[in-house]
Amino acid sequence: MLRLLLNILWFILGGWAMGLMWWLAGVIMFITIIGIPWGMSCFRIGLLAFWPFGRTVVQRETLGQHDAGTGLVGFVGNVLWFVLAGIWLAIGHLLEAIALAITIIGIPFAFQHLKLARITLAPIGTSIVAVDFLEQVRLKQ
Repeated sequence: MLRLLLNILWFILGGWAMGLMWWLAGVIMFITIIGIPWGMSCFRIGLLAFWPFGRTVVQRETLGQHDAGTGLVGFVGNVLWFVLAGIWLAIGHLLEAIALAITIIGIPFAFQHLKLARITLAPIGTSIVAVDFLEQVRLKQ
């Protein structure tokens, strides 16, 4: 129930704006054709930007997944991503975090923006999972 309340407050206090920015980046990536893999990531991360509480971002290697996104291809893809779109989305999240950190009630939301700013730097090779699922994975290890 608390996560739902936090997600609703988040959405009202600006989460919708950054979610739309992620989706705009995704549309632009799709237009380029070659950017379709990045566009798919933008839409998934955009959903996280709309409703971040209760979900987190982890490296796929943490989940035992090894693919092209977790190796050299993923590194090159992340560099291209950062130059083309990542830096701008990171700046947006940082500005929102600063604005929200000014108020006491906005501090937890500012931390969520910082979490999202981190993924804007290198989204390839990551997965978005429920916090509860991640705890189960860590218990098995």
